[in-house]
Amino acid sequence: MKKAFSVILVVLFVLTLTGTTFAALKVGVSMPTQSLQRWNQDGGHMKQQLEAAGYEVDLQYAGDNEVPLQVSQLENMISGGCKVLVIAAIDGGALTTVLAEAKTQGIPVVSYDRLIMNSNAISYYATFDNFKVGVLQGTYIRDQLKLDTEKGPFNIELFTGDPGDNNIVFFFGGAMSILEPYIKDGKLAVKSGQVARDQAATPSWSTERAQTRMENLITSNGYGPSGVKLDAVYSSNDSVANGITNALVDAGYTPENFPVLTGQDCDVTSMKNILAGKQSMSIFKDTRTLAAQVVKMVDAILKGGKPEVNDTKTYDNGTGIIPSYLCDPVFCTKDNYKTLLIDSGYYTEDQLK
Repeated sequence: MKKAFSVILVVLFVLTLTGTTFAALKVGVSMPTQSLQRWNQDGGHMKQQLEAAGYEVDLQYAGDNEVPLQVSQLENMISGGCKVLVIAAIDGGALTTVLAEAKTQGIPVVSYDRLIMNSNAISYYATFDNFKVGVLQGTYIRDQLKLDTEKGPFNIELFTGDPGDNNIVFFFGGAMSILEPYIKDGKLAVKSGQVARDQAATPSWSTERAQTRMENLITSNGYGPSGVKLDAVYSSNDSVANGITNALVDAGYTPENFPVLTGQDCDVTSMKNILAGKQSMSIFKDTRTLAAQVVKMVDAILKGGKPEVNDTKTYDNGTGIIPSYLCDPVFCTKDNYKTLLIDSGYYTEDQLK
């Protein structure tokens, strides 16, 4: 009888221990919007991989880039028992107060793709090498226009993203590290004179705002297939490039005379434009890779370890350097898209028809 009772106690102890140790911990994942394809993919990949690793996931999208909603959702994640927060911020400087509460409660924060500024609650940052993104875009323009061998001058206009997104510092900075010397020596001409980052910014990465600005540039500078030649447009990402494309098509540009146009994210619309000759390239950032790295970070944090990082010098959010992991971006054109996007299973051929 004593032996049977002892066995029961052992079983109860094991069950209790199992329930305590292996209960699914909750991870909060905050994405900025569902209106852009890439954030749907990021959120989906993150949730899938975290759940596969055994975690409960509270995935929230902040409407259409609504900062108050993102703050409210984060407050709910904190009060709802999330043990780690993964945040792609709408405005990198608007989350200081809510994240102070996370820090008070000992909840680590991983800043996802966009660095959260002016908060000492940020434990880690995971992103792609965003300066390299800009370098790849600028290098593509340089090589396509043959700036080192052709006389020029060549006309170019510049577009980047939302001024509240710290990533544009790196996107635009990387591109200008390549393009600015040619602008200074007159090989590249920006007829609008809009060469500063704030002049090139596109609030909310809005396709509509990019289209309106491009339309204004076309009108004010006389750009057109039979007017002033526009040789290139630098665009930091695809949602902005789509607005530029719309304006150029409306102005009469065709694949035969389209300016060199860059992008980023390999969104379906932009990939279709690339295949149709209405956008030149896009930067491929495989969000599955970034999501997998963040899952490793979260797993290490919740198991009491130290996540892998590969950059401890670059990213200062105003409170100090944030340990970071940078994934590698690559450029995609109609010549290599099958290998990058189709063969890897990122898209099917039917999605790009």
